[in-house]
Amino acid sequence: MASDQDLVVETVREILTGHEPFVLTAERPWDEGLWSALAEAGLTGVGLPEEAGGSGGELADAVAIVRTLASGAAAVPVAEQLLVAGPALVAADLDLPSPEEPLTVAVDGTVSAEPSDDGDGPGRFVLTGTATDVPWAGVAKHVAVLAAAPPGIEGAVLAVVDVSGLAASSAVNLAGEPRGSLVLDGVGVPGALLTPAQAAHVRARYALTRAVQISAALEQVLAWTVQYAGERQQFGRPLGKFQAIQMELAQMAGEVTSTTALVDAAVQALGRGEATVALAAAAAKVRAGEAVERVAKLAHQVHGAIGFTQEYRLHHLTRRCWSWRDEAGTELAWSRLLGEALVAAGPDDVWPAVTAVV
Repeated sequence: MASDQDLVVETVREILTGHEPFVLTAERPWDEGLWSALAEAGLTGVGLPEEAGGSGGELADAVAIVRTLASGAAAVPVAEQLLVAGPALVAADLDLPSPEEPLTVAVDGTVSAEPSDDGDGPGRFVLTGTATDVPWAGVAKHVAVLAAAPPGIEGAVLAVVDVSGLAASSAVNLAGEPRGSLVLDGVGVPGALLTPAQAAHVRARYALTRAVQISAALEQVLAWTVQYAGERQQFGRPLGKFQAIQMELAQMAGEVTSTTALVDAAVQALGRGEATVALAAAAAKVRAGEAVERVAKLAHQVHGAIGFTQEYRLHHLTRRCWSWRDEAGTELAWSRLLGEALVAAGPDDVWPAVTAVV
């Protein structure tokens, strides 16, 4: 008997069949039709509590949706909404915008927050500065902004901003996904103070989200490459019969398997609410980023010239993987966090610290 999660995944796959990936342009920066279909099915609120306006369900359900959409190169901000911005707002006891309207997150830039003096009471802040590298800027209707706390206060401020009237720069990543900037010039918004640990948790969720997407996309890249090697004839036999190609496929499989294992472990740690989730997310993001370089390179090498054509499907995923690798913190940044944690654990606790992460 199929589980509820299986049914959710099957529903997403059925919707995706009517929305093939396409090259993103300034005129068409996202798949609005796909978003509408997902929202109509209640899938843009999965994993968010019903009492907050979401569709209910577990973290694993939301992750399954994100993985399915990532493997299908879906041009919609569902990952940011279900795994980062939505949960962050709910945890901070801030009102969740309607899941039918795209919601994203902004953690980079120079945005600072000051308590509002407009008489609307506590929980209001004025944001000033520029949020940079905002996923789906210009597409999302609301943004969960992580801003610097007022002077003298540790931590950060999480605020929800209605950006429907704000202009976004037209920057994009390598895959063409919008990654513009938003200028916040004295915008008064509802917000909540976060401790340093809570702010770090939001950043860790963002990194883990990108790792989840990379993992799913690389699994699909591997599947396509294995299929292609079995079908493409060269010198009278399939490419997959050549030992050199077999070795490359084996290398790809090893990279994908290790990445999936670390990502799954981090997701489970997040679901259990473990204190080491930031380190687990860091390990997953580092492993995923390293895998992108090897898997994408070998996939294109096996596919040959056709793999570099715009008409072929491979680039929809490899370009996204290359982009996601550099977002939400690089391997260097997260490796430093892991290294600092292991040093802080001391020589007698290095092994327990390592096993707690992986």
